[in-house]
Formats: sequence, C-alpha cells, structure tokens
Amino acid sequence: MSGAGVNGALAGAALLLITLSLGGCSTSIADLPFGGASSSDAHAKDGAAYLPVNQLPPARDEAAMDPAERAKVQKELVAARERQASAVAAKDQAQAKDQAAQPQAPK
Repeated sequence: MSGAGVNGALAGAALLLITLSLGGCSTSIADLPFGGASSSDAHAKDGAAYLPVNQLPPARDEAAMDPAERAKVQKELVAARERQASAVAAKDQAQAKDQAAQPQAPK
C-alpha cells in the first residue's frame, strides 16, 4: 500500500472516530426548540390524564367483583395452593426415599 493510501485510511479512521465520539454528546432531535409544537406543550397535554398526588379517584359505580364470584375465585385459589403443597410433599417424600435407598460411602 502506498503512503498516500495509508494516510487516507488513517484520516478516514480518525474522522470516523471523532464523529462517533461527538455523536454521544449531541441532544435528541425531539428536544430541539425549532419545528411544530414544543415538547413541553405535549407533556402538558399528557399531564391532565393523571390525578394530582393528594386527590383520590372517583368512587366506582359498580363493584369490581360480586361476592359470589369472589368466593368462587378464592375457593379455586385455595384448591390450587393445596394441590401444589401436596405435590411438593410427595416430591420431597420420593427424594427422601431415594436418598435412604442409596448406600452410604464409608469414610
């Protein structure tokens, strides 16, 4: 490779390195103050969707879940918990039985 080719490659690499390093210092285009509506206007419009910290939401017109449905769901959850507990207990018993059946190595 000739000296001019090496110098051109080094200059290109240096330009690329400087471009990439300065790119990390730039701001987002959305934050620039030119163009249509500013970002602060957009944030102000979105802010109305949230209640202030000290204000409670309005009361619901109807209950989230009627008592019969709530009792049914609770019953299903208790049954699932008991099934899982019995499965874990059976697994623990099987592991204990397997460990008891294995001969112990002398020390």
